[in-house]
Amino acid sequence: MSCYKHPKENLHNKARTSPYPGSKVDRSEVPNNKVDWSTRWEDYSPVEYTARSVLAGPQWADPEIGDKNFSPKFNEKDGKVERKSQNGTYVVENGRPRNPVGRTGIAGRGLLGRWGPNHAADPLITRWKRDGSSNKVAHPSSGRNILQFIAIKRKDCGEWAIPGGMVDPGEKLSAALKREFGEEALNSLQKSGAAKEELEKQLNRLFSQDHFVVYKGYVDDPRNTDNAWMETEAVNYHDESGETMDNLPLEAGDDAGKVKWIDISEKLKLYASHADFVRMVAEKREAHWSEHPDLGCHGGTEIKE
Repeated sequence: MSCYKHPKENLHNKARTSPYPGSKVDRSEVPNNKVDWSTRWEDYSPVEYTARSVLAGPQWADPEIGDKNFSPKFNEKDGKVERKSQNGTYVVENGRPRNPVGRTGIAGRGLLGRWGPNHAADPLITRWKRDGSSNKVAHPSSGRNILQFIAIKRKDCGEWAIPGGMVDPGEKLSAALKREFGEEALNSLQKSGAAKEELEKQLNRLFSQDHFVVYKGYVDDPRNTDNAWMETEAVNYHDESGETMDNLPLEAGDDAGKVKWIDISEKLKLYASHADFVRMVAEKREAHWSEHPDLGCHGGTEIKE
């Protein structure tokens, strides 16, 4: 039984949490029955918040709406910046894009650089769990083989996550997936010379392995606002023999506090919508997910250190 729900059915659970990440700002409360924009709510007055780090005008951020030098082309490719949504056309109201899934209780951009969709890439690297004799390990309850994936512990919130990140303007998705994995899980930015060359060779081998697109679209993310939101393309690269990953030493870097292989199961509690992506990979690869497959979905538990 599959328990994945379209983001609209998830009713912005993470995108309505307070305080807003990295701040003391509380969102205006949005009840479940008022999330959808099609529900009339005359008195809706979201808190306006854009982080100082965004307003400072870094290279990765848009200017404010109304800035005389800023005339964004929403719902299309705007120079090198991709402003199209993977979920189709979104509404632009009073010059601001409107979150296609619904109200969040905060207007502005929060911590997100772009008005409208902010595109990320999530490389989900998997292998089979094996015993000391290199045999696949099956779960005693389900009888299915256990799949493992590489997870990082995010520095910003302390939650475990897929080692992904933002796609740079003009960057191909495949390049972004490889770059983000290298930076987050292998600390590639700190490597130089022969070590960097060897790492690049191994990464090329890994990212030419069997893969498929797990999910493409909107993500229920705690950073989302009424006018800026996260979208991602999550891609699973599977190391069937496990040999490629044996030669890649995991080392946390960039935004990661820790990095390790984690067994995939319904007990995982991960950042944003990442648990949904991991479950979809387990289903696709016919791996273990639930100890009680007939009972449907269960709440996740924290990953032990």
